[in-house]
Amino acid sequence: MANVTIMDHPLIQHKIGIMRRKTTSTKEFRDLVSEVAMLICYEATRSLPLTGVEVETPLCKTIVHEIEGKKLCIVPILRAGLHMADGMLGLIPNAKVGHVGLYRNEETLEPVEYFCKLPSDAAEREIFVVDPMLATGGSAEAAIDILKKRGIKKIHFLCIIAAPEGVERLKSAHPDVEIFIGSMDERLNSNGYILPGLGDAGDRIYGTK
Repeated sequence: MANVTIMDHPLIQHKIGIMRRKTTSTKEFRDLVSEVAMLICYEATRSLPLTGVEVETPLCKTIVHEIEGKKLCIVPILRAGLHMADGMLGLIPNAKVGHVGLYRNEETLEPVEYFCKLPSDAAEREIFVVDPMLATGGSAEAAIDILKKRGIKKIHFLCIIAAPEGVERLKSAHPDVEIFIGSMDERLNSNGYILPGLGDAGDRIYGTK
């Protein structure tokens, strides 16, 4: 699928398999969210532009390659996206972090915005929006709408689990956004939850129900 990358790395699939188990503890689940996010981030940053910089090694001068501009920003969708951001910061610790707060209306299944805080120079940055689940696609679509209204153009979306319905909705609404998925699941159930999925990611991260 254009602009959609589904991960096939054995480490990602192994860790997601542990996350799916209902017996996985809150701490282990939380750690796995960060670890899988880091692995997905590795792939999502593959196309970042590089520039040559001259440095001096202990032996001589040479040209090394560094990320051009280094203006990256991670934007987790609250609250479940926070631990994905933590994992990604392990790879790109100098990235800035913004936050978008959305909750799902349980009757309409549509997102409602309650918070947005971004770096002042967000429009100049490459943005990585993160949320463990891409279910109906409503929250991802709304979060990216919010960013685009603020002049942000370079946007990527990263999730651990996705349903085909959510992917199609996000692709249709934002065809210019690259989507990176840990695992593509089968479908949504009548309540808008992903099957087979792994339950409510936020509840499992924070031990709430």
